[in-house]
Amino acid sequence: MSGPLPLTGRSALVTGASRGIGAAIARALDAAGARVVLTARSAEALADVAATLRNDPVVIEADLADADTPARLSAEALGVVGHIDVLVNNAAAAARLGTADVDAALIDHLLAVNVRAPLLLVGALVPSMVDHGRGSIINLSSVSALVGTPRRSAYAASKGAIDAATRSLAIELGPLGIRVNSVAPGVVDTALWERNKAVPGVVEGVEAQTPLRRWAQPADIADVIVFLASDASRFITGETISVDGGMAATLDLYGGAV
Repeated sequence: MSGPLPLTGRSALVTGASRGIGAAIARALDAAGARVVLTARSAEALADVAATLRNDPVVIEADLADADTPARLSAEALGVVGHIDVLVNNAAAAARLGTADVDAALIDHLLAVNVRAPLLLVGALVPSMVDHGRGSIINLSSVSALVGTPRRSAYAASKGAIDAATRSLAIELGPLGIRVNSVAPGVVDTALWERNKAVPGVVEGVEAQTPLRRWAQPADIADVIVFLASDASRFITGETISVDGGMAATLDLYGGAV
């Protein structure tokens, strides 16, 4: 980046920041000038990510499956940095199970982490954004919320819910100067896919369903988050932006043939 960094003087809270996409988001926001509050369940892993940042990062260990955590986390973050300009609801629970294997406990857990926690964090941090005169809330969705994906019905339901909430929050909070958007990644090359990547044909199959013919890297998602956090996206709200190499928007009827 040339010239002033776009997020200089702003503070961001990133959930699920200890690895994968969340760690990449924290690094990208920091590189853009923001002071980042990193939160996840592992303080040690968070500290490793924070050690790579330069703008006085803050580490808060928290388990968002606990209903009381969002209020505590918000209060602790505000107590340290004073205000939060950017909230990135990245933390998520995932499950790849057939319908017969999905039980009430799993559904409750997915909804608690993927829907309840983001909504409670928004409620706790919006007053700070209003007082500070600006805010950008970015929710992490999924390609599974946009197109049917097998063995992910409960997970897809939670991500579809966060997209719906994004649209409602956008119209509610827009008059207060707060923008709300979702980012829907496709298949991202993180540790979560290591086991499946070892299955013959999986890597090639994902690439064949992606017009750009490659897997996403965490930085591909993080760069879009920085855009939505910055004034470059100042007239964008209520959107779910696919960052999936074209996967959700296309259908290859010819199996790659020209």
